[in-house]
Amino acid sequence: MKNIFNLPIHVRFRDIDGMGHVNNSVFFTYFAEGRLAFFQKISNSTDFSTFSFILAHISCDYLKPITLNSQLSIEIWVKDIGSKSFRLGYKLVDWSDQSIVYAKGESVQVFYDYGENKPIAVSSALRQKLIEHQ
Repeated sequence: MKNIFNLPIHVRFRDIDGMGHVNNSVFFTYFAEGRLAFFQKISNSTDFSTFSFILAHISCDYLKPITLNSQLSIEIWVKDIGSKSFRLGYKLVDWSDQSIVYAKGESVQVFYDYGENKPIAVSSALRQKLIEHQ
């Protein structure tokens, strides 16, 4: 069983488009908010310089419209870990009924040395923290 990270997401009025639901691009913002909170938790830090990775890929499957009154939660888990990258899974669900799924997605992050401008290996300490959420 996965150790799933869970975070409430608040739908803001500005997230809503002319059709009365959350605009498709905002789903990626929700994923980013969850990803940030996930890394703050596993690194025990709010210092962005400790997050030495770049986003290489992200995708979203839209399953159900989100409205202003939707009560959201994002679930995040580690799908797999490579030598220099890892893949996260995402689900946007109803806060009170997790069987209601609004969207599913995934992203690939590559560990990166910004000074050298090249990918680097996942450290053993971080690998262990990622494994805990696999």
